[in-house]
Amino acid sequence: MAERTVVGIFQSMDDAEEAVQSLRSLGWDRNISILAREEDGRRTEGGMQGRRDAGEQDLSEGVATGGALGGLAGLAASAGLMTIPGVGPVLAAGPIATTLTGVVTGGLAGGLIDYGIPREEGERYEEEVRRGRILAMVRTDDQRDSDAERILRENGAEAVKTH
Repeated sequence: MAERTVVGIFQSMDDAEEAVQSLRSLGWDRNISILAREEDGRRTEGGMQGRRDAGEQDLSEGVATGGALGGLAGLAASAGLMTIPGVGPVLAAGPIATTLTGVVTGGLAGGLIDYGIPREEGERYEEEVRRGRILAMVRTDDQRDSDAERILRENGAEAVKTH
């Protein structure tokens, strides 16, 4: 069985959270990662608040410090807020948070190479995050990748692709 990474792009954190809940219910607990740009200046006490459409994400301290957050609660322990060159402050939750720690050269696109994502695709994903969209990634085997793709699509993901 070959390991694969299934990636989906979300316009809203609500949709990404629903996808994470669905994936977790099917056993992908430790294999889900989320990447989203932190929009500084829109934080409110108690977690994510405010508008949640593309370009208006409010990924506040509740996630970055491990607060409970709906479908992302299981990822919060491994969540971190980091600055990615060329993107700015990014929330990384799940295994990707460890992979991206210390990324200085290569930016986000370079960090995604370890996930089997070619640099060209990584650059595209980096641009999507820069524009305020949310990336959800699931590490799975080639026997379950189509299930992960389906769940991401059913929850509003665009441009779902397996690498």
